[in-house]
Amino acid sequence: MFETIAAVSTPRGKGGIAVIRVSGDGAAEIAARVFSADLTAKPPRTAVYGKIYAPLPDGGREVVDDGVAVLWRGPNSYTGEDVLEISCHGGVLVTQAVLEAVLAAGARMAQAGEFTRRAFLNGRLGLGQAEAVGALLEAKTRSQLALSRGGMGGRLGARCAEIAEQLRSVAVSCMAAIDFPDEDLREMSREEMISATAEAVSGLRTLAATWRTGRAVAEGIPTVLCGRANVGKSALYNRLVGRDAAIVTAIAGTTRDMLTETVEFGGVTLRLTDTAGLRDTEDPVEAIGVGRARNALAEAELVLVVFDGASALDEDDDAMLALLPTLEAETFVLANQADRGLLPETVERLRTAGKPVAVISAETGEGMDALAAAVTERFLDGSLDLREDAIVTGARQYAALMRSAEAAEAALTALRDGMPEDLCCVDLELALGALDEVDGRAVSEDIVGEIFSRFCVGK
Repeated sequence: MFETIAAVSTPRGKGGIAVIRVSGDGAAEIAARVFSADLTAKPPRTAVYGKIYAPLPDGGREVVDDGVAVLWRGPNSYTGEDVLEISCHGGVLVTQAVLEAVLAAGARMAQAGEFTRRAFLNGRLGLGQAEAVGALLEAKTRSQLALSRGGMGGRLGARCAEIAEQLRSVAVSCMAAIDFPDEDLREMSREEMISATAEAVSGLRTLAATWRTGRAVAEGIPTVLCGRANVGKSALYNRLVGRDAAIVTAIAGTTRDMLTETVEFGGVTLRLTDTAGLRDTEDPVEAIGVGRARNALAEAELVLVVFDGASALDEDDDAMLALLPTLEAETFVLANQADRGLLPETVERLRTAGKPVAVISAETGEGMDALAAAVTERFLDGSLDLREDAIVTGARQYAALMRSAEAAEAALTALRDGMPEDLCCVDLELALGALDEVDGRAVSEDIVGEIFSRFCVGK
């Protein structure tokens, strides 16, 4: 039995309403102590208007606000326990007064993510669904929002359960052969076991492959804008960000430090960095910026190298072209200033650099849709539906799937080579154990604690 917990579930500050959430076996008793209407006399999930009371030192109570209260009865609630939600006026002081009244009535302050953690522990949510709730709260792009909504549907857990059932059926047949070697009690022949295991391995590999798309949306791709000074990097940064975040002037070297922003581009989340122009400089401050730009390039997974396509290439541009073959990240060469009229010889030289070339105008937006489509093709699987398909969104999930796939492949090899069933069974058990970690069925308490520690207190 858990203690009854309470917290404010809406952002702190002024607003139309604030919501105080209470969860635990004492939720109904607390409602009776702080709310004027008898919620237990109403059907569960009925919104009731009344006065909200706070206790006084002399044993009496005083009205602190009026509002609406709803009582959910477990297990038909978010946490699986009795849950009380009180909607009061949204001022900072009145919200705190209502929370203090609830705490004085017998609840304790909830810890970060404790409501959702209880939903997981009570079987209301799988761990993947709980992680999707956290991602929903942190979403900064529409693609992240769609992905987290899809994750809350439990499709990843359901797909893992399907694959686990395939592996479990093979394991049961292996165990039957081990326990009763003189009797053929296996439900599956060796050929059927091989086929089912091969299908499970394929499913695991296919599911793990969705991590490329899930990561590109959920975590984002470290992306660097680079080029010599004054080729339009900051103008492009502003275009991608959607506002004047970087100073744009005709003076070379305006950008000295790195600017960072998270943006959505072609459905991909870019952790975008605008860097100082790469050139030799005697300005000590600009030199620091150039050094940071080079460090950012080494860590980037997507690099957009900007050139002034309307001008002849100079020595700094030549240095950038020489740098391109050394870049391990996905790289696009951008011929900027299309609105000014490009020099054919400059564009032709850029096309010989061995990297995809996009003609754009950071000023007018020309060519940006084509660039977005190219970035999408590089990082997203177009066959996946973010809302409807099972997609891996976290490194923890991906690592567990890969361990499961490797163990299942070992079992498959053993089955095909005619190895004894007990050897196959060991690998199958390892595969099932790793698969159970994906949605939290066998994950450690430390990992669970780490996941929910990143939630806000009211969730």
